Amino acid sequence: MSELKKIFDNRRNMKKEYHIARNKVTVISDKIDVPTGLYEQCPKCKSTINIKEIVVNEFVCKNCDEHFRVRGIDRIKLIVDTNTFFEKGHGYITLNPLFQDGYEDKIAVNKEKTSLDEAYIYGYAEINQTPVVVGVMDSYFLMGSMGSVVGEKVTKSFEYAMYKKLPIVIFTASGGARMQEGIFSLMQMAKTSAAVAKHSSMGLLYVSVLTHPTTGGVTASFATLGDIVLAEPGALIGFAGPRVIEQTINEKLPEGFQRSEFLQEKGFIDKVVHRKDMKETLSKILLWHKGEW
Repeated sequence: MSELKKIFDNRRNMKKEYHIARNKVTVISDKIDVPTGLYEQCPKCKSTINIKEIVVNEFVCKNCDEHFRVRGIDRIKLIVDTNTFFEKGHGYITLNPLFQDGYEDKIAVNKEKTSLDEAYIYGYAEINQTPVVVGVMDSYFLMGSMGSVVGEKVTKSFEYAMYKKLPIVIFTASGGARMQEGIFSLMQMAKTSAAVAKHSSMGLLYVSVLTHPTTGGVTASFATLGDIVLAEPGALIGFAGPRVIEQTINEKLPEGFQRSEFLQEKGFIDKVVHRKDMKETLSKILLWHKGEW
């Protein structure tokens, strides 16, 4: 009993530390600071590229056009107008409901590594001066997996959009449900889907942008429920991975199976949009919805 009391006392103290942050807005500028002398190998063409060049080219390979994975904060800087993003939903604390060994340590390491409290960020922003709620999943935080806090923050982002009567744009990048939270993670699929339905019932627009990778429970819930579903080139999108499907059905899958271009061809995605064109595309969709374009 004393051990449990210690755990809850620690969590209570953590909540006190987050009290100020919970009511604070975060303003993110469009400046991306990258140290010189760092290089990264393109996963597709294997060329070695200076990271500063990658950043200038919006995290796209200059040789083969491969779209690199992007940190959530950097994604926001690429999409929203300068100094217009005000982060909401501070102060959530990820618990360990199934008492999985090492889970709390993993959360602590990922918080330190990413400077985020969880794998999803959302807030008010403007895209070419059009107000919108923007949510972004960060695959660098436990592969963007959806646990209780991520599901809660996604739901809150829709509730905030309803409160402000604004459209919402969400960029997904996830390995799916977070296995360390078991059924608590899977329940987020129903909760987020219900939030999408409620937002839609108010006549508000939801644009979902699928990025590499978007898989598992995230694909099977809010990611694919957008009024308009966009995707970046070459993004892996699906429920189970292609290797799992091949082993299950004992058949060779078609070329490009579960990639965004293949899914657009089959009608699953409305449009594949290059990262350089994403902001303008979203701006046109938002203006169209307002009847101004």
